[in-house]
Amino acid sequence: MASITRTGPMKLPSERSKRGPLAVLRRHPTAILGGAILLAMVCVAVFAPFLGTVDPQKVSPIFRLRPPSERFWFGTDLLGRDIYSRVLYGTRVSLTVGIGVAILATAVGLLIGLVTGFIRLADNILMRFMDGLMSVPPVLLAIALMALTRASLENVILAIAVAEIPRVTRLVRGLVLSLREQPMVEAAIASGSGLPSILFRHILPNTIAPLLVQGTYICASAMITEAILSFIGAGTPPNIPSWGNIVADGRSVFQVKPYIIVFPGIFLSLTVLAVNLVGDGLRDALDPRLARRI
Repeated sequence: MASITRTGPMKLPSERSKRGPLAVLRRHPTAILGGAILLAMVCVAVFAPFLGTVDPQKVSPIFRLRPPSERFWFGTDLLGRDIYSRVLYGTRVSLTVGIGVAILATAVGLLIGLVTGFIRLADNILMRFMDGLMSVPPVLLAIALMALTRASLENVILAIAVAEIPRVTRLVRGLVLSLREQPMVEAAIASGSGLPSILFRHILPNTIAPLLVQGTYICASAMITEAILSFIGAGTPPNIPSWGNIVADGRSVFQVKPYIIVFPGIFLSLTVLAVNLVGDGLRDALDPRLARRI
């Protein structure tokens, strides 16, 4: 007679569909809304040359400080430049800075965190340096670094990333210190596996989910920091349209021409909000403890 084995209760398709990242995201409409807004901003950045009405750098003194109209949808600034076109191109700058800083800071912070979490000598040296960087507010550190270099988009990304690296490093270091006590890592050490194998096969995969969530918050923070740097003249050069320097151009006439500041401010607020909503959705989807509560 054939033996009967028990494999546990079979899960129905409806039960399986209630779990998983996509199911969690469906239960968080704000995350879907954030993703839709962010996708729209990406499309605006990609198709800015086709959506813009005129060259964002074209100076027309005869059309200076024109209010929003059929010809100039967002009005014009002190030099007669079309604010609508400048805001569209500013989307490129903000998204480039946000994504660039998130990738650079996450990559460098991940590498340093893996090393410091597993090698005590490196931990004693590198983490003291990271503590020194964290003692300075990120905006002030970025301003100080930009004061030592020339204004360019690449230097802005580098300056902001340096200020964000210590936070990623501390996150990864804490994860590594916890993971190194797990049986799988202890078994790998006992079997004679090399350090690179332990780090990249057993520890690195378990840091991806927290880093994805942290990366979204770094992206949002970087866009705000870039706008602050450009607003005070320490960010992108004036020939590159960004939301920060558009606002800076309109601050002197804000009381009589508020639209110069309002439109780039709305775009910046929506983009940062969208990135944060996506980050919240990823956190709920990738954290098993939160997923079980839903």
